[in-house]
Amino acid sequence: MNAKIKTILVDDHAVVRAGFKMLLAAGDTIEVIGEASRGEQAIQLYQELQPDIVIMDLSMPGIGGLETIRRIVLRDSEALILVFSVHHEQVYVNRALSAGAKGYITKNSAPEILAEAIMSILQGDTYVERGLLKVSADNLAQTDQQAAIAAFSPREFDVFSLLAQGLTVHKIADQLCLGHKTVANYATQIKKKLQINTTAELAHIAVNLGVTGR
Repeated sequence: MNAKIKTILVDDHAVVRAGFKMLLAAGDTIEVIGEASRGEQAIQLYQELQPDIVIMDLSMPGIGGLETIRRIVLRDSEALILVFSVHHEQVYVNRALSAGAKGYITKNSAPEILAEAIMSILQGDTYVERGLLKVSADNLAQTDQQAAIAAFSPREFDVFSLLAQGLTVHKIADQLCLGHKTVANYATQIKKKLQINTTAELAHIAVNLGVTGR
C-alpha cells in the first residue's frame, strides 16, 4: 500500500491534536491532512478534503461532536468516523454509534489502540475499546440473530455471507462490483443489526446458524 491513510483530526485543544498527530505520524501509514477545533469547521473540511477517516472528540464548542457526526454521515453515508473522548460511560458510546460513528476509544487508551482502531474501521469493522460495551454476541439468543439475518436485504446477505467466508472488504468489493467504502458500510450496518463488533463474531454466528454451509 503506497498511499497513506488520509485523516482529519477534530478537537478543540491544539495540544491534544498535536499529540495525536505525533502518534499517527510515528506509524508512517497515516497522514493528517486537516485539523479542526469545532464541528462546523470539521464538516467543511470533510467536504473539501474527503479524508479516509475522521478522528473526532465529542466535547467541543459549537454544535458539538454528536451533531457533527450526524451531519457528516447525512452528507456521506459511507463516512468513517472514530470518536476519541474522555468519556468512558456506555451512554456516550451508544450515542456516538447511533449518530453514525464507526468506532469509539478513550483518550487514556494505550497508543497502539488508536492505530488498531483506525485499521479495523477501514476494514469495515466497528471498533469499540475493550470494556466500554457490556453487550456481546453471546448475550443474544440465536432466534434474535436469525430474525436479524432474515431481515437483511439481498445485498446485505451477500456481504454477510462473504465476510463469514473470510473474504476481505476489498475482495468482496471486486466480487460484487462495488466500491470498497460501500462494502465497508454494508459490513458496519450488518454488525450493528447483529449487535456485534468484529468479523470474527460475525463468522461465529454464521457457522452456528449454518449460514456458510460449513
